[in-house]
Amino acid sequence: MKSPGMIVDEDIILEIVKPGTNDRVSNGEVGEVIVTVLNNYELPIIRFATGDLSKIIDGQSKTGRTNKRIQGWMGRADQTTKVRGMFVQPSQISKIIDELFYNKPKAKLIVTRENNRDNLTLQIEYVSNQNEKEDLNKKVVDEMKKILNLNGKVQFVNIGTLPNDGKVIDNVRDFGD
Repeated sequence: MKSPGMIVDEDIILEIVKPGTNDRVSNGEVGEVIVTVLNNYELPIIRFATGDLSKIIDGQSKTGRTNKRIQGWMGRADQTTKVRGMFVQPSQISKIIDELFYNKPKAKLIVTRENNRDNLTLQIEYVSNQNEKEDLNKKVVDEMKKILNLNGKVQFVNIGTLPNDGKVIDNVRDFGD
């Protein structure tokens, strides 16, 4: 049975943003929950980043309440990962994208481990011709080296390919037992 979601209290301003940024995501897209509560006069809360992932659900509640609803808890937004002794944060991935792309395509850093070595692949949803991709590939690799201080590779994927899970960094390393 599908969850009917959680109705947001009318006294709360709730935003869903891309982890590591202040960029709002579209309704239905998973991101970090940001809360503002102004009617608590002793301790107003302004843009409190909860660290939790959720998404806004379209449609009206079965109870008839009309305020927006969220899916509920869908994971943690803190995706900071240590790679080759360096901490990599979602805000750094966002900075790479912001530096090179006007339209801010969706991107995800995949961290894998092969032959006792960590590998980075930055997947970017982007469509272009082959010549433009080769030039852009070099620019992204250079920007990764500059911002992350780590070498990695780039993989351009079709738009809509990356999952709607709120992850900016996906650590899929297997260290064995």
